[in-house]
Amino acid sequence: MSVGQFCNRDTVIVRKHDTIVEAAKLMRQHHVGCVIVVEDDAHGTVTPVGIVTDRDLVVEILAKEVDPDVVTLGDIMSFELVAAQEDDRLWDTLQRMRIKGVRRIPVVDRHGALKGILCSDDLLEVLAGEMGELAKLISREQLRELKTRGME
Repeated sequence: MSVGQFCNRDTVIVRKHDTIVEAAKLMRQHHVGCVIVVEDDAHGTVTPVGIVTDRDLVVEILAKEVDPDVVTLGDIMSFELVAAQEDDRLWDTLQRMRIKGVRRIPVVDRHGALKGILCSDDLLEVLAGEMGELAKLISREQLRELKTRGME
């Protein structure tokens, strides 16, 4: 299974010069916990360069009582961006997320263009559904065995 199969293709993007308030409004409007900070290259490719989470806004701005009008997203975004390529294996990417301690990871194509985002919350939902199907399999197997062996 590849990251591209599971990533959310609807990402909310911002630029480094955008304000903290603009990012917070976008997060609220789109019901997301982060925005991806991007830059455009000479060919018009949108490349992720950072990420800002709702937690960043609380810990770096609100808790420190920083005036949000004097800070830009470029000032508080993550500078060591952990990204995954669309064709990366899901398990390997999850291990990298765990090691780096990140719950969200931008997904890029082989040219570095932003293609989506992979979030641990989304994966938990998918995996919970798969586990439910596995549990159903076990009970159906037991029923099949009872019927085929005349054990009803």
